[in-house]
Amino acid sequence: MAFDGIVVAGLADELKNTLLGGRIAKIAQPETDELLFTIKTQNGQKRLCLSASASLPLVYLTETNKPSPMSAPGFCMLLRKHIANGRIVNISQPGLERILHFTIEHLNEMGDLCRKDLVVEIMGKHSNIIFCAEDGTIIDSIKHVSAQMSSVREVLPGRTYFVPDTMQKHDPLTVSEAEFCEILRQKPMPLGKALYTSFTGISPVVAEEICHLAGADSDIPAGDIKLAANVDSHALSKDTALTDGMVAPMSTDVPLVSNFTADTLSRLYQQFVLYLGAVREARFAPAIYYGGKEPKDFSALPLSHFANYTRKDHDSISEVIETYYASKNAVTRIRQKSTDLRHIVQTALERNRKKFDLQSKQLADTEGREKYRVYGELLNTYGYQLEPGAKSLEALNYYTDEMIKIPLDTAKTAQENAQRYFEKYNKQKRTAEALSRLTEETKNEINYLESVRTALDIALTEDDLAEIKEELVESGYMRRKYSKKKVKIKNQPLHFVSSDGFHMYVGKNNLQNDELTFHFANGGDWWFHAKQVPGSHVIVKANGQELPDTTFEEAGRLAAYYSSMRDADKIEVDYVEKKHVKKTPGTKPGFVIYYTNYSLVIDSDISGIEQIR
Repeated sequence: MAFDGIVVAGLADELKNTLLGGRIAKIAQPETDELLFTIKTQNGQKRLCLSASASLPLVYLTETNKPSPMSAPGFCMLLRKHIANGRIVNISQPGLERILHFTIEHLNEMGDLCRKDLVVEIMGKHSNIIFCAEDGTIIDSIKHVSAQMSSVREVLPGRTYFVPDTMQKHDPLTVSEAEFCEILRQKPMPLGKALYTSFTGISPVVAEEICHLAGADSDIPAGDIKLAANVDSHALSKDTALTDGMVAPMSTDVPLVSNFTADTLSRLYQQFVLYLGAVREARFAPAIYYGGKEPKDFSALPLSHFANYTRKDHDSISEVIETYYASKNAVTRIRQKSTDLRHIVQTALERNRKKFDLQSKQLADTEGREKYRVYGELLNTYGYQLEPGAKSLEALNYYTDEMIKIPLDTAKTAQENAQRYFEKYNKQKRTAEALSRLTEETKNEINYLESVRTALDIALTEDDLAEIKEELVESGYMRRKYSKKKVKIKNQPLHFVSSDGFHMYVGKNNLQNDELTFHFANGGDWWFHAKQVPGSHVIVKANGQELPDTTFEEAGRLAAYYSSMRDADKIEVDYVEKKHVKKTPGTKPGFVIYYTNYSLVIDSDISGIEQIR
């Protein structure tokens, strides 16, 4: 679900109840576009995360602290100067905009009481955190937006802050029924889209929910609506019921209306007003909707059209946001920080793939070299029959018992032509031998780079990236900038425990894979790896015991999940005792050979496996 105006309204209500009157004890900026406030309230210490990330902007209360850079960025220092120890006196949301205003009261350098506004705009790639004086003048922002970047609004120190009305949407909390009807009739698009493109704060999911509650097909063009002469804007539909103060779906006996009438439109408006009434009265019901074990969506108000999903209620919007976005936010951040490494790996991959294609084509050109050896031998055998100046020789190929025609150079004798064919054969033979070796080396290089790319996909922390960077330096793909000494990184493999109590370890990159397999594991431990694809080495510590079938399956799932094939329905996994896994000298990190192995085909669902953190 989008971080829409209704979610922001629920968040604003929660923050008011939690933070109003609290004092800002600490201000940190763990990321270039993220702030973390520590606030002391009457109910204890709270942490507020404000993120203006272009890919995942968020605002939520959290109990998790984040490491900050050694030197605080300029915007963080500015906030510390002005509002450190300030008191939050108001939190508001203009209309249903995706904007939060924090009004903070503090003492200035002269000891006078004054106020500042911290405005958080949660608007996708246009998200920002803007610090303003009491009169609306921008003091600074976490992202500067110049006239060259935006023709709508500059966000620079000294400019006046305002909310740009670029979409020209209407306020859903104040719209009358007549206005509502007229607005929709003018929209030549499906009804659901007409709703969320016409009214502030309404997301596609909410628009679908309102249509569902009204029994209207959201895909029918809004322009097909016909107005009746008399509409009672205050009358509720007989099919409408309220449960715990929320709007209940209409009876399932009422079919979706595909031919709109005034009664249908009136029912749509009534459900629109009732649904948003929960926002006015702050009757929020935060929940996450699961499709199986995977979170599919979340909401601040009930979504009855998600009947096929499992709903899990939460106590707060912040808890929902943190639970839903925690893993996504971590992955997004790491992907942003791994951009340079990914570019290096991708560039090297493309270069090696082009090289491999060229080498393969040249190798294919040498596959017909045997015929030149046969031509030479046949010329030595039958050449005495040739007449001077002959352009070809027809002779019996005693290898196949077939007649063949051998082209000749008329300026050369039969022996000289034979010698020319032998030389051509030997040249192509030498070329084939060299290309076979080079092609194999290039293929291994491609496999290695694909394994590094898989490690980048697995990476979850900055230490993971640092270790991959060190690996690329050691492999010659990057230069060490400041020191020639090897960087020591204290980074541990992933650690899981099987249902039967056996400890399982997963390497997060090739250096860890080698360390796990050849230094950590014993000969009797079991080694797992997705078959013939880049992935992690998985070690199961056997401790001299025989592994149960359940542990084999869980280790196989780990090997499948931490591979490049994790999205496949079924993955083949090889497993063998570690003593049968060998390392060929001179090969890249992570590369091993094994022969006497077993295999299993399994899915990559690791949700039920306990991880030790």
